[in-house]
Amino acid sequence: MARMLAVLALHMISSADGAQVTPVQKVIQLLIGMREKGKEEKNAEQVQFAAYKQFCDDTSAEKKSAIEEANERIDVLKADIEKYVATVAKLTKEIAEHDADIAAWTGDQKAATKIRHIEKIDYDVLHADYSESIDALGRAIDVLKARPQDLPQAASLVQVSALKRLSLIPASAKSLIESFLQADPEALAVSAPEAYGYESQSTGVIDMLQKLLDKFIEERTSLEKKEMNSKHAFDMLTADLTAQIGEATQDRTDKAETKAKTLQAKADATAEKRDTTKLRDSDQEYLNNLEATCEQKSSDFEARQQLRAEEIEAINKAIEIISSNAVRGNAKNLLPGFVQEIKVPVLAMLRAEMHHQAQEQVADFLRERAATLGSRVLSAMASRVSDDPFSKVKAMIKDLIVRLMEEANEEAEHKGWCDTELSTNEQTRSEKTDAVETLHAEIDQLEASIAKLTQDITELSAAVAELDAAMAKATKLRQEEKAENTQTIEDSQEAQTAVAQALTVLKEFYAKAGDATALVQQPEAPEIFDAPYKGMQSENGGVLGMLEVIESDFARLESETKAAEATQQKEYDAFMSDSKVDKAAKVTAIDHKTAKELDESQALVTQREDLEMTQKELDAALAYFDKLKPSCVDDGVSAEDRNARRKEEIESLQEALTILAGEAIA
Repeated sequence: MARMLAVLALHMISSADGAQVTPVQKVIQLLIGMREKGKEEKNAEQVQFAAYKQFCDDTSAEKKSAIEEANERIDVLKADIEKYVATVAKLTKEIAEHDADIAAWTGDQKAATKIRHIEKIDYDVLHADYSESIDALGRAIDVLKARPQDLPQAASLVQVSALKRLSLIPASAKSLIESFLQADPEALAVSAPEAYGYESQSTGVIDMLQKLLDKFIEERTSLEKKEMNSKHAFDMLTADLTAQIGEATQDRTDKAETKAKTLQAKADATAEKRDTTKLRDSDQEYLNNLEATCEQKSSDFEARQQLRAEEIEAINKAIEIISSNAVRGNAKNLLPGFVQEIKVPVLAMLRAEMHHQAQEQVADFLRERAATLGSRVLSAMASRVSDDPFSKVKAMIKDLIVRLMEEANEEAEHKGWCDTELSTNEQTRSEKTDAVETLHAEIDQLEASIAKLTQDITELSAAVAELDAAMAKATKLRQEEKAENTQTIEDSQEAQTAVAQALTVLKEFYAKAGDATALVQQPEAPEIFDAPYKGMQSENGGVLGMLEVIESDFARLESETKAAEATQQKEYDAFMSDSKVDKAAKVTAIDHKTAKELDESQALVTQREDLEMTQKELDAALAYFDKLKPSCVDDGVSAEDRNARRKEEIESLQEALTILAGEAIA
């Protein structure tokens, strides 16, 4: 306000160039111009703030929407994670239950097999007893019923007596049989040349034996049916347990795979929740800063608007006061005569001379300040001050001061806008750059993992093929070795039998030959036979020894071949078992790696799409930054330096006006 009054005073002092316009009228005109300019600037500031407020509202709404969406996504991810945790716990419990069921059913299967084995042994023993008893009873009955003339009584008694040794014959039957056997054969005799079994005494025994035979046949039939039912029940139980174990094992495998996938989904959801939370917090921080800045700007705007309104009100009041009769009327009545006297030209001449001196002084001052500040504005003004008329110089200085002040205000407002835009753009570029780098790293990691999985699958497939070839080759070699060993064992056994027979023959012969007495019993032998011939006893020991060695060699060959066969079979079985286990593990690994490769390939496609979209957003942010650079990024001179230099230029111009004003007053 003080600066405005000083300018007003200068205009009042310099208003003598119009003969028909009084100083009061000039002041009123200036005040009216100031009021209109103030209104225009006030309206322009309102328009500018409205645009800024619209930016605040739009950006705030956008960030709030993004934060709300992030919170909703975080809630969904939390629910998913809780669901995954519950699912994993449930699957873990169910897998444990399946393991318990499998163990129980396996135990039941082993117990049932053991019981069935015992039942089968008992059945075989009891069935053999029944069969033996039935055969014995049948033979005894046949013997007792038969009455051939050539069947002696002793034969029947032997068959009947054999029944007493059977464990299934009851004690009462054995007692009856014993009574029958102890009966006096003479008392039972009939007119016959020899004692035979008698029908009168054997009828009761036959009936009793027949009843036992029928009973044993019936019981054996019942036993066979019971065994058949028991075996059928065992087969049914075993099949049922096997089916239950297989189904439970499959269910456990499926649930284990589901559990693994659920754990992976939980890990993915946790990672996404962490990233979403980080992005949400970043947006929240930006929103808080934006709201604080917008609130501060709003407060500043209200203060500025109030100040401008007070300024316009003060100008209106000043116009009202100056336009009143107390000022304007007295000026009209008193000042014109003073202005129209001859003194005016003399005063004008004096003022012109003073103005010229003041202009030179101002020009020198402005040149000095231009050299000190390096200001082209002051230098240009110094050149024009010495050439232009006094009134025009003051007008130029005033206009330049106003222009510099407007420039300062515009630059301050533009700097605020630039700071906001640069901050937002920098945050966007930073976020998108981090996202692009992260996506590049994740894509590189996925590509490396997929390549490694592909290599692993290829190597595992080759290893499985090698295992199949090795097992086929081992099986072929085993078959050839087994056939060769079997033939060797058979040949060794056959050779041992033949050698043993040869040894027996030779040993028997030479044993007999050693005791030969033929020479004594024969007529006297020729002189050449001076001793009994006992065979080639001298060679006998060598031949027999060699045969025994050969026999032992064949026996050792058989033993070693059997041992080798057992060892080779054991090694083959171990190799095949290890190979099958290894192959199963590799096939399982191939399946798992193939599934993982598929999942990561799908993830790679998604990551590449995200990278392409994020890269476009980063390129857009970089392009916008390039647009901001010309007007918002410092070109070597900071805003503070420009403001300081502009302030000094304004002060220099104001001081120049003061010099001109002082000269004019003088």
